[in-house]
Amino acid sequence: MFQEAPIYRQLVAERGDVPAQVRDEAERIGRDLQQVITPLQVSAPPAPERVWPSAPAGLALTAGAQPS
Repeated sequence: MFQEAPIYRQLVAERGDVPAQVRDEAERIGRDLQQVITPLQVSAPPAPERVWPSAPAGLALTAGAQPS
């Protein structure tokens, strides 16, 4: 895109291809981070405890439990 513009060629000659350097550095940092950071293992949250409507406050039955 900008490579056809004479000013771009002049700036690259004077300063180097800064956008390309930034891209290369960002890719290097991304590769480094992939080696350091492991993906999060997302698991389903535990099933909430069921509370029977007629039970006293705070009394809960876990999944599979039967009222006595």
